[in-house]
Amino acid sequence: MDIQDLAGRVQSGERRALARAITLVESGRADHRAQAGALLDQLAPLGRQALRIGLSGTPGVGKSTFIEAFGMFLIGQGLKVAVLAVDPSSARSGGSILGDKTRMEQLSREKNAFIRPSPSQSQLGGVARRTREAVALCEAAGFDVVLIETVGVGQSETMVAEMSDLFLLLLAPAGGDELQGVKRGIMEIADLILVNKADGDLKQTAMRTCADYAGALRLLRKRAYDPAGFPKAMTVSAVTQDGLADAWAAIGELIDWRRANGYWDSRRAQQSRHWFEEDVRMGLLSVLNRKDTRARIETLGAQVAAGKLSASRAAEDILAHLRPTGEP
Repeated sequence: MDIQDLAGRVQSGERRALARAITLVESGRADHRAQAGALLDQLAPLGRQALRIGLSGTPGVGKSTFIEAFGMFLIGQGLKVAVLAVDPSSARSGGSILGDKTRMEQLSREKNAFIRPSPSQSQLGGVARRTREAVALCEAAGFDVVLIETVGVGQSETMVAEMSDLFLLLLAPAGGDELQGVKRGIMEIADLILVNKADGDLKQTAMRTCADYAGALRLLRKRAYDPAGFPKAMTVSAVTQDGLADAWAAIGELIDWRRANGYWDSRRAQQSRHWFEEDVRMGLLSVLNRKDTRARIETLGAQVAAGKLSASRAAEDILAHLRPTGEP
């Protein structure tokens, strides 16, 4: 593969080249990882930055419908929009449906839009392991806004907050008690809470839900990187497009304040450090999948299951096996 040629095509905004580049960085093959690193190194000096927006929500809240409506709105503002949609993988088969591109039919036909579905595989946090590298490729390709749609809602959703400039939480009217278990953790990282489906018979319910969440947000501890009035709750309708302009204005207000007060650059630097350490951790875990290590784990695992060896002693044996000679 000619990495220099691929980098030039990505830089010029060629969508097919961008798709090929993302496939490369998502590959786990050692030779592909080396090529992906070379590609990212070539594109890094461009220094292009997009607005990275993470988005999550409960199943059935209308994430895909909202992203299509919001993406079309942004394109109408003269912006180029990339969507990285992460689909959950089956724990049994490892497969994913990857149907987001089909569900965003109108947006997928726009020349200023790019939609890339990826499987989450075994990665926690609702994002694929290489999503952040895909974001960097979209920035290098000249996209102005990158929307990262994540899998579901949960405490591990903080992963997407570590690769985005702003985090949107999409909720349905009258969510009910099923949200009680996730409210606290997810609301602490949300910058904007958008109550979707604020139209028709659900409009009044959506207004009440929005007021409830606005009250709940006031009880949370103030974050240093938020201006007055943030985080905030708002109502939107992906069907009628009501509230999209107001949500975009709120996003602009928040980002402008963070840029002016130094939080944009410091946050990006902190995120880079986080993912460096995360890559180190993942690299160490990959050592466990080596053939010799897996064989040793199987042997010791059988002894633990038979009650011949304690789990802690077996773990110490594996760690001693992995530890370089002479290390304590």
